[in-house]
Amino acid sequence: MEDLSQDSCGGEDAAPGAKGWPAPQARVHFRVTRFIMEAGVKLGMQSIPVATACTIYHKFFCETNVDAYDPYLVAMSSLYLAGKVEEQPLRTRDIINVSNRYFHPGSEPLELDSRFWVIRDSIVQCELLVLRVLRFQVSFQHPHKYLLHYLISLKNWLNRYSWQRTPISVTAWALLRDSYHGGLCLRFQAQHIAVAVLHLALQVYGVEVPAEAEAEKPWWQIYTMDTEIP
Repeated sequence: MEDLSQDSCGGEDAAPGAKGWPAPQARVHFRVTRFIMEAGVKLGMQSIPVATACTIYHKFFCETNVDAYDPYLVAMSSLYLAGKVEEQPLRTRDIINVSNRYFHPGSEPLELDSRFWVIRDSIVQCELLVLRVLRFQVSFQHPHKYLLHYLISLKNWLNRYSWQRTPISVTAWALLRDSYHGGLCLRFQAQHIAVAVLHLALQVYGVEVPAEAEAEKPWWQIYTMDTEIP
């Protein structure tokens, strides 16, 4: 599996995110991306915009230091920016209220007072910072379309009983979602991540692909050939 970290994070002089963050930073990024995912669900975002928000967040801290900026403010701005990139725009007021409820469960929506406008302006200004740091390169190719294609193909390949009795599809999608807690989305090609989570899902349930032993190439190698899916 080809490692793209040098291309995506600026080579040997890049921030620690290029090859994985130290444990304390990794824990921070795990918690913040969990916030992005939960807030995205509450905001009604689809899986692709949420994935874009996580990727923007990881890419930003791949270029900068986590101690220099508030990770949760960057996360809120990433959600706001991802909504624009994926044509599912969000209102800053909704992002603020969902975030406030996340940090203060049971609280009422914020009033439109000075505190609200300070938070709103911070999100907008942080969005501009993120765009400048990422050099306005905020469109990404995600593994989702590849995984969907691979699952359909594999479903036709396996016998019906093996497919119905094991939640391979659900597990693969869950693994893909969880992969965005870290920087895999920056390090590897989308189709490679898709086939990796599918391979792991099959291993979890001990499902074997028919005629794999007799095949000239492993089944996953066929999927990882340089092919594009519209």
